[in-house]
Amino acid sequence: MEKYQSMPEGYMSIGDVAKKMGVTVRTLQYYDKKGLLSPSAESAGGRRLYTDKDVIRLHQILSMKSLGFSLDDIKTRLPSLSTPADVANVLSEQAAAMREKIESLSGALSAVEALKAEVLQMQSVDFGKYADIIINLQMKNELYWFIKHIDGETLDYFRSRFDRDSGPAMMEAISRLTEEAIRLQEAGVPPDSEKGLDFARAYWNMVMEFTGGDMGMVFKLMEAANVEDPNSEWKQKQPLANAFIEPALGAYFAKLGTNPFEEGHK
Repeated sequence: MEKYQSMPEGYMSIGDVAKKMGVTVRTLQYYDKKGLLSPSAESAGGRRLYTDKDVIRLHQILSMKSLGFSLDDIKTRLPSLSTPADVANVLSEQAAAMREKIESLSGALSAVEALKAEVLQMQSVDFGKYADIIINLQMKNELYWFIKHIDGETLDYFRSRFDRDSGPAMMEAISRLTEEAIRLQEAGVPPDSEKGLDFARAYWNMVMEFTGGDMGMVFKLMEAANVEDPNSEWKQKQPLANAFIEPALGAYFAKLGTNPFEEGHK
């Protein structure tokens, strides 16, 4: 870092930069301490001196910070800005991040509009249920539709069994096994084959984990799954999946010599 007796041409004081960019002097001092933005020069009296190039770098830092990047992320992403190619690369990364942010906001807007439609359709005030729908929409969970079709007692039961981490993981397992059932059906795999029985075992274990082995909850979920909802992509897939799941489970239970659905009705 060069040192000067007085303010040379082309340099700015830390106060000038702070005023120009709408930040505080303390912020610039902190960025210097973190190694994000060090002044290009220093006066003989110890004053930090900045150039237009420093201002460009500060603009990049502030822009990336507004997009949600941490200071550590910004530090690793910001290369030198010594050539036009360097600047273009940084701007390309910034543009990509902005596009991602726009897509995220568009998804959030769609979720809000979808929630509005669901609220009008349900025609009741159940804020616990609304909160569940919001969370599932935020996770882009295509299974959120079933929430509006099950009663509050059942929702409370599932809330007590799953948290923010285990809930999405279970939903992911349901979606994955549904897709697997469709794939096996389309491939012509016999439901009573070894592959079919292996699938049935995994599917039934998932059902038991999801419901805690409570057959009453299993029947409630079956009732909710049978409700018509033509706007749900998942509901359109379900008949294809059931064409394999139901006979595969039948073969699996026959091999075990038991039928939990019949037992559940006793």
